[in-house]
Amino acid sequence: MVGGHQLRLYNSLGRRVEDFTPSGDVTGMYSCGPTVYAFPHLGNMRAWVFSDTVRRALRWKNVTVRQVLNITDVGHAVADTNTGEDKLEVAAAREHRSVLDIAAFYTDIFFVDTAALNILPAHEYPRASAYVPQMIEFATELERKGFTYRLPSGLYFDTAKDPGYGALAQMDAEGQLEAARVEHVEGRRRKTDFALWRAEEPGQRRVMRWDSPWGWGAPGWHLECSVMSIALLGPHFDIHTGGVDHRELHHVNEIAQSEAYLGDGQPWVRYWLHTEFLQLGARKMAKSAGGAPRLADLTEAGYHPMAYRLFLLGGHYRSQLDFTTAAVEAAQATLRRLVARIQPLRPLPAIETLADAEGRVKDDPSAERILDTIDAAIAADLSTPRILAALQDALRDPAITLDGQRTVAAAADALLGLGLATLGPEDLEHRRAPADLSSEERHAIEQLVADRTQARQARDWSRADQIRAELDELGVTLTDTPAGPTWHLR
Repeated sequence: MVGGHQLRLYNSLGRRVEDFTPSGDVTGMYSCGPTVYAFPHLGNMRAWVFSDTVRRALRWKNVTVRQVLNITDVGHAVADTNTGEDKLEVAAAREHRSVLDIAAFYTDIFFVDTAALNILPAHEYPRASAYVPQMIEFATELERKGFTYRLPSGLYFDTAKDPGYGALAQMDAEGQLEAARVEHVEGRRRKTDFALWRAEEPGQRRVMRWDSPWGWGAPGWHLECSVMSIALLGPHFDIHTGGVDHRELHHVNEIAQSEAYLGDGQPWVRYWLHTEFLQLGARKMAKSAGGAPRLADLTEAGYHPMAYRLFLLGGHYRSQLDFTTAAVEAAQATLRRLVARIQPLRPLPAIETLADAEGRVKDDPSAERILDTIDAAIAADLSTPRILAALQDALRDPAITLDGQRTVAAAADALLGLGLATLGPEDLEHRRAPADLSSEERHAIEQLVADRTQARQARDWSRADQIRAELDELGVTLTDTPAGPTWHLR
């Protein structure tokens, strides 16, 4: 096996699997990130585990990547299209905190959750609020080129000026729908025309507002991704990722405004990669639906974050997945078996690329065969279920040497990101959940956690350490995070 299998990815632009060929020495990759007015839920996490899998596949093929993942802390993406209210402002009023505090709090939660899922950090995390002046310049250029029109409610992109509009969604302009974001806009020429700038209504004053040629207001939802990606990755880059719900509207509008702005006749982005929905019952998991479970809900119930990651990777990213507790339970059991088999093989070698792995299996035909299967699987549009199956075969195969098993385990984990080199059986044992406690027990623990927080704020480190010791005696593990302390039962 020399060089391995050609990496092929499903490009939503054309709806076909294509060979992936980098356009330059560094592959630019932009991923749609969180809207930080509420907790990210498990459905959101699927999109970021997917983009992480893309990163790992490119690294495996020795492709240098620069990833940008945006933080949406302003704009129409956080506006309720039924009421026009800014969801950040609504959350701030509900939680009696400033808009900036709300955005910072939920951004921190995003970082805590993605770290728990072993998602590789992006190279840049631009905040939309930091790029508003560039967004105004971008929209001004579109207006200068004649792609826009003004209304009292703001500046709108005229989709009639874009003959290729909607190609990503594979529908003509009349068939293009704005899904849940449909709203009546007085004077809008077409229902597909979208806001580049949202002007304040008479008598309205936003908390986050900027002056612009179209009045005080805030940028539209789609503008930020075009501006920040071009600023940080250049005018053209290779890969844009997101959830399949972005394919029909958000990414369509990004393409329209970006290609109009650039005006060079070239495709703005070459590969558009989308992951399917995570279903909760008969509907997709969404913030707007309410009640969507979080990663913290799983960990509090005794499941390891890697069990959820394994659950996701056990299905192909382009297939809808049904979330059930039983499915996560099964994933945790599978992960427990994998860890038990791999633990005696440690330490695993440091492997990130196919070349790293190939050099270690030259004298082990069985390991070489399994490694080829793994490479073929990731090359076939990121077939992670096949990688999991190959890993389990390798761990049961008596013909593979111990070093061959170590290599295969490390290679599979370089692509799956399950932390198999460090996870121990004790990490995967079911813990008592807070729901198992009496109300008195839970209250006592939470009071101790609150007392410790107060002691730390008062810089009474001795008292804070004493309380941590008391919690430890009660079987409580305390973790300090950017969002505050969290706890679980051992």
